[in-house]
Amino acid sequence: MIKYQLLCNGDHDFEGWFRDSADFDTQADRGLMSCPVCGSAEVRKAVMAPSISRRGGDRKTRIDAIRSDVVQAARRARDYVEKNFDYVGERFPEEARRIHYGDAKGRGIFGEASGEDVKQLVEEGVQVAPLPSPEWTTAEKKKLN
Repeated sequence: MIKYQLLCNGDHDFEGWFRDSADFDTQADRGLMSCPVCGSAEVRKAVMAPSISRRGGDRKTRIDAIRSDVVQAARRARDYVEKNFDYVGERFPEEARRIHYGDAKGRGIFGEASGEDVKQLVEEGVQVAPLPSPEWTTAEKKKLN
């Protein structure tokens, strides 16, 4: 297996795992990859630094590095949503349904929903995903520093 850092034509970066270099080429040629942020099928390899094994590091150091990466990714996801999606507050379940059923203009939205609301939306086939709370990302950042 080989991991590549990838970029779409919108300059969103993400990673992908492939059996080998030829597997990446085949999937790219057939348009089988898409950006998880914008859906673009124009995906290319990004410049990458070589991966160096950290076998010498202790377990806590490796776990702290992984935690830091996850917190940074969560923060980037939240920042992206806040800058590019419409905040609809507590109207989220209703507005998500309106968009899903074509009663409102399709667009990215975010807001609040109870666990029961989320369960019902999922059962209806409405695509929803949790968004890390700003308190969580801030608290985790403090733990890392």
